[in-house]
Amino acid sequence: MNAADLRSKTESELKLELHNLLRERFNLNMKRGTGQLARHDQVRKVRKDIARIHTILNEKAGAAS
Repeated sequence: MNAADLRSKTESELKLELHNLLRERFNLNMKRGTGQLARHDQVRKVRKDIARIHTILNEKAGAAS
């Protein structure tokens, strides 16, 4: 997921995507804790996507005010 794609989405779409990513991060952390996670790089990718969405949401909030 790149920033250009995220910037084209509305705020409600971004919040929904953020919610889904937070849920996915939780599930990945549970799998990692039980030793069932096969690809550990997924956790890092999801974390960076969450940060990217937070950044875009902050940009949109700053532009609105």
